[in-house]
Amino acid sequence: LAVLESVKAISDVYAPCGCEVETVNGELPAAPEAINSDPYGSGWIASIRVTEAGCASELLSAAEYTSILKKH
Repeated sequence: LAVLESVKAISDVYAPCGCEVETVNGELPAAPEAINSDPYGSGWIASIRVTEAGCASELLSAAEYTSILKKH
């Protein structure tokens, strides 16, 4: 889906399901720090449309994912 670059690493961002990219955040290259500071606001990467039947129902919600991260 994307490649994120930092001073220390380059990381691939994978789409969670088979999808089509509908919109890309064109403002993000000018303010990449928004991914960390406001991921659900100005730091979004892309808007996608899931094309893989049934896949979206298997994904975690943001709250579920945050809960898992807090446990580790």
